Amino acid sequence: MSDASVPAVPATAPAPSPAGTGPRAEEKLAYRLFTGPDDRAFCERVSAALAEGYVLHGSPSATFNGLTVIVAQAVVLPAAIASADAAVASAVDELDGGAEEFDGEGHA
Repeated sequence: MSDASVPAVPATAPAPSPAGTGPRAEEKLAYRLFTGPDDRAFCERVSAALAEGYVLHGSPSATFNGLTVIVAQAVVLPAAIASADAAVASAVDELDGGAEEFDGEGHA
């Protein structure tokens, strides 16, 4: 079974941008999901992503297809997590709209 997150290009090649050039051409994917048989090759793919700066995201998953154990592991770039956290914080601030700070008591 192949890695569902990687297009059919060498692992060292950057993901192509829609135009094929420009800053996005070298941009790493923020999220990748590796899947495959639970073997050394799978571990090497995940290890290579970790060496590229990705971090594990969530717990690994495993299932048995009747012949072999199939595993999955998600990885993310730390900058993607920081960007998502900042976007959520900004959205919450916008929803707050300058309302008074929460004083610890609920009001119905």
